[in-house]
Amino acid sequence: MADTVLYDVTEGLATITLNRPDAMNALNTELKVALRDTLRQAADDPAVRAVLLTGSGRAFCVGQDLKEHIERLHDDAVRASGATMDTVREHYNPIVAAIAEMPKPVVAGVNGVAAGAGAGFAFAADYRVVADTASFNTSFAGVALSADSGVSWTLPRLVGHGRAAELMLFPRSVKAEEAAGLGIANTVVPAAELAAEATKIARRLAEGPTVAYAAIKESLAYAAGHGLLDTLAKEDELQARAGASEDHRIAVDAFVKKEKPTFLGR
Repeated sequence: MADTVLYDVTEGLATITLNRPDAMNALNTELKVALRDTLRQAADDPAVRAVLLTGSGRAFCVGQDLKEHIERLHDDAVRASGATMDTVREHYNPIVAAIAEMPKPVVAGVNGVAAGAGAGFAFAADYRVVADTASFNTSFAGVALSADSGVSWTLPRLVGHGRAAELMLFPRSVKAEEAAGLGIANTVVPAAELAAEATKIARRLAEGPTVAYAAIKESLAYAAGHGLLDTLAKEDELQARAGASEDHRIAVDAFVKKEKPTFLGR
């Protein structure tokens, strides 16, 4: 595994850390490939029941490494082939899909600035724990680009269409306190407590009913693009799946006995 991404699995929790602190975790090709592949590894690993995505150093992720991008912009062969923005299809889309479609909850521990694609990765997570010193910035319009990394889908669902349009047309730094008010940050904590609190929340999810969490994620994504009757049918399908899980039987038995259930993730 490339050291631009650190990966640790402990007691069902996979911690994935973007690890280019000197570059504020800017996304060069090496990091993007490693992150994409690591997320897929976590999704496929039956030992992983939840994921914590965070960054090393003072940034969560500032988005595309512009030094690398400039080289591609000035490469005549790349421009002639129309491949200048191929990273969206090859890297950003698979990364966001891996986060959003993973049948396990994903927590973003936003330790510092999350900008551009970095913000997109955080928006795609199921829960965001944010340091009080952190901030979000869509950034794209500032460099004359449209949105990528799912931001045009995720951000309106967090803050509403009108506010999302504002934040994308007039990109600015949205500090943690405002992010909480907008619905971007679920929890804001002192920066010194970020790692511990994010791990605590992610570990709680890792100890929970994994099959039910997967169904909840799928139902929310489905409902975002379908009407009520179709959504009711999807809920029926997903509830049957969750109801057949071992964890459901464990939970019901524990409820009757007035005990706390110990979930197995299956």
